[in-house]
Amino acid sequence: MSSSMVSAEVIKVAVASNFTHPIKEIAKNFEQDTQNKVELSFGSSGKFYAQIANGAPYEVFLSADQAKPKRLADEGMAIADTQFTYAEGQLVLWSKDPQKVDPLGKVLDEDSFNRLALANPKLAPYGLAALQTLETLELVDKTRTKWVKGVNIAQTYQYVDTLNADIGFVALSQITENHKITQGSAWIVPDEFYLPIKQDAIIVKGAERNATAQAFLDYLRSNSAQKIIQSYGYKIE
Repeated sequence: MSSSMVSAEVIKVAVASNFTHPIKEIAKNFEQDTQNKVELSFGSSGKFYAQIANGAPYEVFLSADQAKPKRLADEGMAIADTQFTYAEGQLVLWSKDPQKVDPLGKVLDEDSFNRLALANPKLAPYGLAALQTLETLELVDKTRTKWVKGVNIAQTYQYVDTLNADIGFVALSQITENHKITQGSAWIVPDEFYLPIKQDAIIVKGAERNATAQAFLDYLRSNSAQKIIQSYGYKIE
């Protein structure tokens, strides 16, 4: 057995589902560069918060907001001085139909759609941003009967991708690759319509002396990782 195999470490990382595509690339590069192994789990930030608060065996948590990592730190379940913002997400109204969503999002105020997908605002930060957008536009009451809620942003995307909803609020990262929207039609929601989606990472209690977990967060801050993150439509502080 080679020395690299003997010294290889495995870390378990809980990742908000909006960040699926970039983290897969980043983790692959990290594994190649360090010979360590990253086990990724994807889901809603709310679900991961509850799991970690109950002792789930993760070393790193990449949330879709700042509040849940901070709450874990305040509760003694994560290490406060390791928390930092790794990306700022952008909300987009998207349809698989290339003609459905206009560049100004006026479709929301029309009767030309049957179902509007959004993530559960109580569980998913992108769902909260979608609700804030509808509140800003004063369209909550007008559209509420057409809402289809996903438990996380991945399920919300699936609703639109499988045409169970003809339009939906998703993460720009889910429909972007190499700085370009890959299919359908979309309206990138103006930043001022919702509170910033600052996404924070933190090391979970029990992993504070785990050098691989710290190395992974350092790698997330690297220029190469940040280029990947930006290529999927995220902003970097």
